[in-house]
Amino acid sequence: MTNTMKTPLPAVDDLAPQWYVIDAANQRLGRLAAEIARILRGKNKAIYTPHMDTGDFVIVINAEKVTVTGKKRSKKLYRRHSGRPGGMKIETFDQLQARIPERIIEHAVKGMLPKNSLGRKLFTKLKVYAGPEHPHQAQKPQPLTINTIPGA
Repeated sequence: MTNTMKTPLPAVDDLAPQWYVIDAANQRLGRLAAEIARILRGKNKAIYTPHMDTGDFVIVINAEKVTVTGKKRSKKLYRRHSGRPGGMKIETFDQLQARIPERIIEHAVKGMLPKNSLGRKLFTKLKVYAGPEHPHQAQKPQPLTINTIPGA
């Protein structure tokens, strides 16, 4: 008896990645991160295969202007540890946005990717910049509009 259930593999020609640029100004953090993770993973394509990298490159600009709802601005905490005893550092969303705004989007997207070698490979396809400029003009990225605010 043979197993007839096989995952169809995409052709090598179909795997050529696209480059997209997303403006994060006035976008909700979680909804934006979910959409970015979907594109990085390749779930927006018909050739999606769970165990392969079928995703595209994503450039996020204006990361400093991303928003959160409710009291998350002062209550959401980001933790990091130096590895030394007592080395836990904790900062709020506001503090981290003032210091390194790119890390907020990177942290949110990384949490939505697979926790394995494929997820680490997909994460390298994400490029986040605080301001409106990015150094990837040579790749000819296509603008991608994501509306994370319902009714807007």
